[in-house]
Amino acid sequence: MEPMEAIVLAAGYSSRANAFKMTLRLGAMSILEHTISKFEGICSRVIVVCGYRNERIYDALTEIRMRGRYELELVGVTNERFDEGMFSSVQRGCMEVETSGFFITPGDCPLVREETVRKLAETRGQAVIPSYDRRGGHPIKLAGELRSRILEAPADSNLRSILQNHDKQYVNVGDPGILLDLDTPEDVQRAVDYYNQLGKAR
Repeated sequence: MEPMEAIVLAAGYSSRANAFKMTLRLGAMSILEHTISKFEGICSRVIVVCGYRNERIYDALTEIRMRGRYELELVGVTNERFDEGMFSSVQRGCMEVETSGFFITPGDCPLVREETVRKLAETRGQAVIPSYDRRGGHPIKLAGELRSRILEAPADSNLRSILQNHDKQYVNVGDPGILLDLDTPEDVQRAVDYYNQLGKAR
């Protein structure tokens, strides 16, 4: 498997969630740590892009490092333009990427299964996207050539418009977690319910 890194987007306001969702707890770990943990053993480095209340993200990363649970390198970077939208954070993360292939995921997608990430890592393609119930989700894996396209794009662009000119490889997975992002309090509750169901199934 080729060396890879991951960009985790954690710069937003969390305005619809009525809480700073990255540090909300889901079981014994924060939502952010759940998201990061899925890349252990697959990526050499996870780049966490923060912006709003960035000190809380840096503190959370320090706590995660101190526990010594992961072998991957954790790097926090600040997007000073985070109020311009998510694409500015994608660009900021891409500035740090050193590997030819890399993942991008919002930080509030904590319940993706590790085997899903591994399956994506092993699939070749310019843009590899997981699919559940005929819907694309996260994380997505991109080839290195797309990093240059992202960095060269105007600030008001978005990832969807960049990817529309490239081959997309959809990978069917039996993992509803790829669709669970936590934008609202209702989304958070759905994630808690799903997490509890997973725990009972083990």
